[in-house]
Amino acid sequence: MMSTYLNDSDAELREILSTVKTIALLGASPNEDRPSYHVMEFLLQKGYRVLPVNPGQAGKEILGASVYASLSDIPEPVDMVEVFRASNAVAGIVDEILSLKAQPKVLWTQLGVIDVDAGKRAHDAGLKVVMNRCPAIEYPRLIG
Repeated sequence: MMSTYLNDSDAELREILSTVKTIALLGASPNEDRPSYHVMEFLLQKGYRVLPVNPGQAGKEILGASVYASLSDIPEPVDMVEVFRASNAVAGIVDEILSLKAQPKVLWTQLGVIDVDAGKRAHDAGLKVVMNRCPAIEYPRLIG
């Protein structure tokens, strides 16, 4: 059952959103019509440091932030990895997260992005895991 490893109670979500400072946003898009663009914009407005990750945009900027090709290219530790990718990409993302020297505290996947096995692996490795949620929805609901 998913809830055995997900950190998705209101209290857990509030704690994550209150303590995370730096977010790697996988699947960031420069296209203003894409949800990832609006979520990145929202997170920046709320004071988070957001580092966009998109191999096709690497070296460019999205909302004033330099875009990285992969998590391993980010030159600083991140607190959370926010995933705007297809569900079938999550297993590889967890592999990449687990290979990092400085692992994030949180794996958060967007609405519709679910991989139970990959989430369980991340949880078993010590990460908090939130799936099928949007921080731009949860933040106003839980923090204001």
